[in-house]
Amino acid sequence: MGTRTAQPLLILGAGGFAREAADAVRAAQSVGGPYEVVGLLDDNPGLHGRSVGGTPVLGPFEAVEEHATAVVVVAVGRPDAYTVRRDVVTRLALPVERFATVVHPAASVGSTCTVGPGSVLLAHVTLTADVVVGAHVAVMPQVVLTHDVRVDDYATLASGVRLGGAVQVGTGAYLASGVCVREGCRIGPWAMVGMGSTVIRDVLPERVSYGSPARDVRPAPLPWLTPGAAQPSSSSLEVHS
Repeated sequence: MGTRTAQPLLILGAGGFAREAADAVRAAQSVGGPYEVVGLLDDNPGLHGRSVGGTPVLGPFEAVEEHATAVVVVAVGRPDAYTVRRDVVTRLALPVERFATVVHPAASVGSTCTVGPGSVLLAHVTLTADVVVGAHVAVMPQVVLTHDVRVDDYATLASGVRLGGAVQVGTGAYLASGVCVREGCRIGPWAMVGMGSTVIRDVLPERVSYGSPARDVRPAPLPWLTPGAAQPSSSSLEVHS
């Protein structure tokens, strides 16, 4: 039998999350994974031609069109700009088959679980049974998703998040490090839950909640709720693990 050739993969972004995603791809490739990172893309021209974390920055996001055989994962976002992963995906309008799904080999994904295109699962993530993770979801290390959890597109689960059975996380929601959610609760679309919070009731859409137990505090830092807010450059858009 011939040696299988890994498919080239481009990572959009050059911050911390991009470097973590690249390491996950390399770890998977070392045990027979399907992808090989060939470069990063970032809109910061100061990074073009440089190496970040040992990976070359090949150009801006639009340079993806110059690499027609490569699959793509978008690895940008941070607490004060957590809509940008969706914004980049929408802006590029690539067909769904161009997006890779990256799963670190140290993650545990149950046989009845599904993970959508463009999503990244880092080391020691656990999906137990009948978990559904949508497209372009960022799942940081040590996250545990138990039975029947659903995480919708563009959500971010920072390190150490724990979701009880049948929790639903809405589109684009951001759960910071160490958040624990009681079984059956719903986190509304584009909501943000603060670090170390304990969620025992539903979280409203587009709102910030935090505390133990978590309580509703204020509107979430979303562009459509803060007119005129400046958006940071893509090179600074890194998810905080």
